[in-house]
Amino acid sequence: MTTTPTIGVLALQGDVREHVHALEQAGARATTVRRRSELESVDGLVLPGGESTTIDKLLRIFELDEPLRAAVKDGLPVYGSCAGMILLADRIEAGIEGQRTIGGMDVTVRRNAFGRQVDSFEADLDVAGISDAPGGEPVRTVFIRAPWIEEAGPEVEILARIPSHATDGSPVAVGAGKIVAARQGRLLATSFHPEITGDARVHALFVSLVRHSGPHEL
Repeated sequence: MTTTPTIGVLALQGDVREHVHALEQAGARATTVRRRSELESVDGLVLPGGESTTIDKLLRIFELDEPLRAAVKDGLPVYGSCAGMILLADRIEAGIEGQRTIGGMDVTVRRNAFGRQVDSFEADLDVAGISDAPGGEPVRTVFIRAPWIEEAGPEVEILARIPSHATDGSPVAVGAGKIVAARQGRLLATSFHPEITGDARVHALFVSLVRHSGPHEL
């Protein structure tokens, strides 16, 4: 794998520009993906936050859903944040009728687990592979109508859980102890939005994962 991998950001809906910037900060060559030909040209892919049901519909409209499922099955490294976590999950709780995922991670994700937009909050999390590195510090995380992982299979590595208190010292109303970051093989998922904090360490973790992944086939 090249030391400067090309990583795409699915650009159908969501906070695409912020992920592109964070990937570039983390040392990758970032591009947007809307077509199958663009998907076939990247070494890794980010599924951004947004509305998971809308992204699901747009994937079908743009005829990217089946190519993306095949790419994940064949080993494409993918990072999903917030709605992207839902898309990577094999199972959804509180989804809408007919909602589908790309799948690949042996997890059950609860959609909109923390509540409405007004229940959004920030927290400093210890994230395995980042905070436990020499000189590492907690990761500032932002949760906006976020999901969480209800259950994780035996091959899923849990990277972070919700703490009992937010950064302002107030108790977290719901979700303390719930899984909000996980990895399974070449798939990485977070409930939170690292792309809007200016801290590119989660993206750097994904870039490193892409660099150390072998070739995949579409």
